[in-house]
Amino acid sequence: MNTVNKLIDIRSLSLDQLKEKLVDMGEQAFRAKQIYEWLWQKSATNFDEMSNLSKALREKLKANFTINFVQVKQSQISSDKTIKSSFVLYDGNIIEGVLIPTPDRMTACVSSQVGCSLTCKFCATGYMDRKRNLNADEIYDQVVLIDKQARENYGLPLSNIVYMGMGEPLLNYSNVLKSIDRITSPDGLNMAAKRITVSTAGIAKMIKKLGDDQVRFNLALSLHAANDQKRNEIMPINEQNSLKSLAEALKYFYSKTKNPITFEYIVFHNFNDDLQDAKELAKFCKHVPCKVNIIEYNPISLADFMNAEADKIEAFANYLRNQGIVTNVRRSRGKDIDAACGQLAIKEKNN
Repeated sequence: MNTVNKLIDIRSLSLDQLKEKLVDMGEQAFRAKQIYEWLWQKSATNFDEMSNLSKALREKLKANFTINFVQVKQSQISSDKTIKSSFVLYDGNIIEGVLIPTPDRMTACVSSQVGCSLTCKFCATGYMDRKRNLNADEIYDQVVLIDKQARENYGLPLSNIVYMGMGEPLLNYSNVLKSIDRITSPDGLNMAAKRITVSTAGIAKMIKKLGDDQVRFNLALSLHAANDQKRNEIMPINEQNSLKSLAEALKYFYSKTKNPITFEYIVFHNFNDDLQDAKELAKFCKHVPCKVNIIEYNPISLADFMNAEADKIEAFANYLRNQGIVTNVRRSRGKDIDAACGQLAIKEKNN
């Protein structure tokens, strides 16, 4: 076991760091670019695949480095063709990711943490402990594996990625940004940043940091109530990140990036589904250019929330539209296999 601990996770190194290591090993620096291509463009999971490197160099790499790749543990296909997978990490931890196919797009929903620390009352992941952050390469691997599922099952590559799986992406800031860099880089998966959406429960100072870093991807805020008292009740993070501080952070983010915001709003029965709630949301929408995705609630056994009635949802959406706010009502997908929004939790761990 001790020798394994000394091996460096090669994908944790930047290209320059890898060059340095190779030179220290008596190799030529240009080999780093070849290795990087194998790791990030071709998604190699072992050094023997790197056929344009000499056998001697491959043996040196094996002696010094490891590739901590992610593997699919099991997959389930929903009646609506959504595919949920549990993924095993190098240390035995398990996360979940989802492929959501629609006629015009193939979307991967990926996790950023093992578990979550935010304890949102309506979300299954919120009832798990946060064990650790995912490394950038573990997020990247989910995208590669879900892309493979899209191609094999539906004959199409991924078109979109949403960071809406397990965990709070902005509490794993550097690894999330590094994963997006690898996914969008020409020497990585070369996907367009505008096809990627990072969803946050709302951490004001990190939203401002996204602005300072002038990110090109889309930002979604899980809002679910535009009233501090209600939001505190279902999302304890609001106690330190009030709607006022979030509005300021979002204005700052928009001023730096010019990226409109998406507000995600789950409509709960008799909680946040009446006209007053819609008015409060419309008022909050005035802060920045935005659109609203109204999301069906997907019940979980740990919470007693219920989805709002269809006519209530329709009236809510129509009120927003009449205020000039672009509003989509999102129907849940993958509900029958617990793959829908808010349902991701590792059942094996609870049995």
